[in-house]
Amino acid sequence: MKTNDKFVITINRELGSGGRTVGRKLAEALGVEYYDKALIEALQERYKLSADQIEQLKGEEQGWWAEFKRKMTFSESEYELNQTGIETESVFRSEVELLQALTKNDSCVIAGRSGFAVFRQHPNHLSILIQASMANRVSRVMREQKMSEEDARKTIEKVDRMRENYVQEFTGSSRYDTRNYQLVLSMDELTEDQAVDIIMTFIRSCEE
Repeated sequence: MKTNDKFVITINRELGSGGRTVGRKLAEALGVEYYDKALIEALQERYKLSADQIEQLKGEEQGWWAEFKRKMTFSESEYELNQTGIETESVFRSEVELLQALTKNDSCVIAGRSGFAVFRQHPNHLSILIQASMANRVSRVMREQKMSEEDARKTIEKVDRMRENYVQEFTGSSRYDTRNYQLVLSMDELTEDQAVDIIMTFIRSCEE
């Protein structure tokens, strides 16, 4: 991947791994936009905007765009807890079109379940998987959501099933298949900042 050209970085992550935070911090380090599923679905559902309309708003109303993203800042597990798990082909296709519109003219980091597949043919794409042990994931969700250990574990297992079913249904692959990624990180011994440093080192090595 070359950062002097328009690029897309996609991050697939396990709930409770800290991957959403890594993605946001990575985008900040690179000076590019950060998108996740919460923001994408809010654009689609709350504001009823098409991909073309969003692209126009991004270009003409920067204040609106910044304010919208600020309001859509959730913790990862808070967002996942509110999901029904209901997905359709039309919803998936709409999300794909929206992601492609958002990345048409700008480099960005995207945290989402299907990014590795959506941008598989992109000429300047880095795909990353961020994982953690179940013990660390449970601990993080307990801390962030004030849950019991049992409830945190059940939540993680439910979200894992939802995400894997989604990826298999709409991409024909598994989110755990490491062949879908150029870089796989375990967060068990890493802070989010250390993970960003590793990714940045990897990106710099690709540019040498």
